[in-house]
Amino acid sequence: WTPSVDLSEKEGKCSLKAELPGMTKDDIKLTYADGVLTLTGKKESNKEEEGADYYLRESHYGSFTRSFRLPGGIDEGQVDAKFKDGVLTVVLPKKEEEKTKKIEIK
Repeated sequence: WTPSVDLSEKEGKCSLKAELPGMTKDDIKLTYADGVLTLTGKKESNKEEEGADYYLRESHYGSFTRSFRLPGGIDEGQVDAKFKDGVLTVVLPKKEEEKTKKIEIK
């Protein structure tokens, strides 16, 4: 299964929101390296009731990995990740670009 994700950029910050219903923060791993944000996790299956006849089963279970190449440099020390009500929200501030400095010639 693959969780639904929204990735956006506004005011110098990238934001990622991932819908992870039925999971806890301990089920999720988030890493950032070389401009790539990787989200991995595992949602355990509920045991089926023995002898039950299912008419419909739409719940998804198992492991997933999603990777996203982010635009520009990210200030890794300022990344903020929160998990509440089955939604992971990650804010990744971009590094301020170095400004061109005029060098005085003597």
